[in-house]
Amino acid sequence: MGFSELVLLGAIAGFTIYLGLPAGRLGGVDERVRVALPMFSVGILAFIFMDVTKHGQEIVDATLGGLKDHRTSLLHVVGLFSLLAAGFTAGTAGIATIQRSLRGRRPSNPPIAGGSTATAFIARELAAYADETRRAALRTGMTIAAAIGLHNFAEGLAIGVSAKAGAIGLTTVLLVGFGLHNATEGFGIVGPLRGVRPSWGWLGLAGLLGGGPTLLGTIVGYQVHSYPLELCFYALAGGAILYVVGEIWTAVRRYGHRTLGLYLLAAGFIAGVATDLIVSYGGA
Repeated sequence: MGFSELVLLGAIAGFTIYLGLPAGRLGGVDERVRVALPMFSVGILAFIFMDVTKHGQEIVDATLGGLKDHRTSLLHVVGLFSLLAAGFTAGTAGIATIQRSLRGRRPSNPPIAGGSTATAFIARELAAYADETRRAALRTGMTIAAAIGLHNFAEGLAIGVSAKAGAIGLTTVLLVGFGLHNATEGFGIVGPLRGVRPSWGWLGLAGLLGGGPTLLGTIVGYQVHSYPLELCFYALAGGAILYVVGEIWTAVRRYGHRTLGLYLLAAGFIAGVATDLIVSYGGA
């Protein structure tokens, strides 16, 4: 498989994420749908969290095995563990800090006495609240896209490394498996928007942020393979996904329909496992 062919296939595998994104443009949905989509996305994200943390720990475990066999140093093991801890912390507390700074609500001035003035003030405050709610939902969706992008960069690294090693069969299976898996991730991005209808431009940017790193990782993995780099992206993705899951869970609780939400959470997790089985079947 030539490099140009690999780049084309890596792009296809990454941008299948656009198959699910148009669901964010659906209008006229009731509360049950507003619970179902976010909780389905939580199930997908729960699987991705399990996947990235498992791969990250495997890298540290492999280095620990090298320490036992006297093939590496304790400093190397501690360095990788520190990278894992720093990346995970940046993905959780770091994103929370950034989100809080982005909110930046302006302080409200009390209304001057008077019916018409008070009414105008209330109308302005309601409009400001609706605008802030919309922006908060879109920020959450874009944060999910970024977290998924970190995960997909690591997946792209696996594609590039296998192609460089000449494992064409494995590379093909990885491309198909990750392509199918990315198709479900579009729902994970738009599910938590809570009825906010994003623009096509927003969807385009979210797809680029979430799916583009698959292509970028494929190119990087073909050129150079670095376990610390891979571990860094796994750690960041794991922390970011855990933060996002907490945000979604908090947001959908106000709608009720808890049992329906849990069923959809299970369905999302099963969908993630099912698409990943294709990769596992190929021996990845």
